[in-house]
Amino acid sequence: MEKKKAAVPLVCHGHSRPVVDLFYSPVTPDGYFLISASKDSNPMLRNGETGDWIGTFEGHKGAVWSCCLDTNALRAASGSADFSAKVWDALTGDELHSFEHKHIVRACSFSKDTHLLLTGGMEKILRVYDLNRPDAAPKELAKSPASVRTVAWLHNDQTILSSCTDTGGVRLWDVRSEKIVQTLETKAPVTSAEVSQDGRFITTADGSSVKFWDANNFGLVKSYDMSFTVESAALEPKSGSKFIAGGEDMWVHVFDFITGEELTCNKGHHGPVHCVRFAPGGESYASGSEDGTIRIWQLSPANTDAEEAADANGKPKAGVEEVTRKIEGFHIPKEEKAEE
Repeated sequence: MEKKKAAVPLVCHGHSRPVVDLFYSPVTPDGYFLISASKDSNPMLRNGETGDWIGTFEGHKGAVWSCCLDTNALRAASGSADFSAKVWDALTGDELHSFEHKHIVRACSFSKDTHLLLTGGMEKILRVYDLNRPDAAPKELAKSPASVRTVAWLHNDQTILSSCTDTGGVRLWDVRSEKIVQTLETKAPVTSAEVSQDGRFITTADGSSVKFWDANNFGLVKSYDMSFTVESAALEPKSGSKFIAGGEDMWVHVFDFITGEELTCNKGHHGPVHCVRFAPGGESYASGSEDGTIRIWQLSPANTDAEEAADANGKPKAGVEEVTRKIEGFHIPKEEKAEE
């Protein structure tokens, strides 16, 4: 298959230091939003579709390593090298809460029900803050084997996922028992871990490998070795037919999920790519880089190749049934899009 010509991205300036984390909100009645974390200490909120700047959250006194929005995009959170995690009003930019830690906060995540904030960092402790009782002491899960690099929620906030800076593997914690119930083994430390929008897959990047795990039985579904060190990877959220990866080679790569074939290679960043994320509808994706810019790229005509492939091949191979089921159902989101 010929590689498609990459489209020119939207380039979002504003950060004065490297962009290290990106997070898209789900689609809300007001559209969807993109928040970015940077070593310049100022998380920024943008229109997720156009990349237009909406506002900057001011108050951190050190590099911001992590950022996220709640399900309704009404609140933002950020984790910083100033030993704090902050919760912000995403409409006004006001600081709502500041949760002090004893070391650098590398990761934060809102629960799906928006009531809890999960943090992790150099202290090797996962903390869960109840946002309805912000003055109460957080729940602490204190047996992380090394400093925490990434955190996420899954199984309707019943399970917590974490990875470490210096140790391989992804650990899955049962929220009730506060114990590690499963470890997904990787050779290198996991620099990126994302739960797919439908909750079926966990996408991880470790070393030069991108892996996809079944989020329910934790089996390894796919593993692809890249020709570069990968810092971040993400699965297309609607059909699951493509994934993106970025890292030290400064390029943003698009791959076929089923075959691992590279479909597009986007060049433009002038430094390593630290984070890649898909917009909630899968029609575009964003990359954040050492060069201080965010670039928003369009995915070539929304997953038509995936649909054509499914039609042409008739019955797909066993082992990709789940992905194919999603591909065959893709006409539903398309109709929704037409109505908007």
